[in-house]
Amino acid sequence: MAASSDNPRHIAIIMDGNGRWAKERGLPRREGHRAGAESVREVVDACKELGVEYLTLYAFSSENWNRPEAEVKALMALLDRFLDERAKDLMRQDVRLQAIGQIERLPASTRKRLDKLISKTADNKSVTLVLALSYGSREEIVSAARSLAADAAAGKIRPEEIDCSVFASRLNTAGIPDPDLLVRTSGELRVSNFLLWQISYSEIVIVKKFWPEFRQGDLFEAVDEYRRRHRRFGAL
Repeated sequence: MAASSDNPRHIAIIMDGNGRWAKERGLPRREGHRAGAESVREVVDACKELGVEYLTLYAFSSENWNRPEAEVKALMALLDRFLDERAKDLMRQDVRLQAIGQIERLPASTRKRLDKLISKTADNKSVTLVLALSYGSREEIVSAARSLAADAAAGKIRPEEIDCSVFASRLNTAGIPDPDLLVRTSGELRVSNFLLWQISYSEIVIVKKFWPEFRQGDLFEAVDEYRRRHRRFGAL
């Protein structure tokens, strides 16, 4: 599928189903996460082909810290491996990496890798890949409210000056356009504390496939569905 002015500018994906994919095959959950890494490569390639400017992937939620310690360690190891192995590809593809979430909760070695690759790819312009890591939208919104409350208490801003654009400037995604299209895999019908403010007017496409099965063609189909919809933004 070629780039088109009708394509979404920003696609966000809830990458769901790694564990169930592995369970169906009698494999440990970590194998599902490992298999899902290939799907990440596929969608980044697809976004580049489509001319999509931003791709945000829900890689690790704030709630995921409550998973068994062994699984969390496996996920962090997989993230480390992704950051090490994909560095050359991101540079070759002109992909800029960014991250949102409570990054300070990540292991120090992972943060170091992440910061290094974000800095290395900062001048790339083809696609911006945003990894949501240790991310929770409610926590993000509360943090933004606290920031504005502190500034109001200090006299730096008047309450009546706070509008949607000011509030959005305090979110993790400041400077990033809201997603036009939200894709969720595995057939689940929920948004799981992901970009609650930002997806207010996003078109939502649910894909029944588990994330490790998701390929470029599946993203192209989701974009085709997006193109067929008429976005009203609350108007007639």
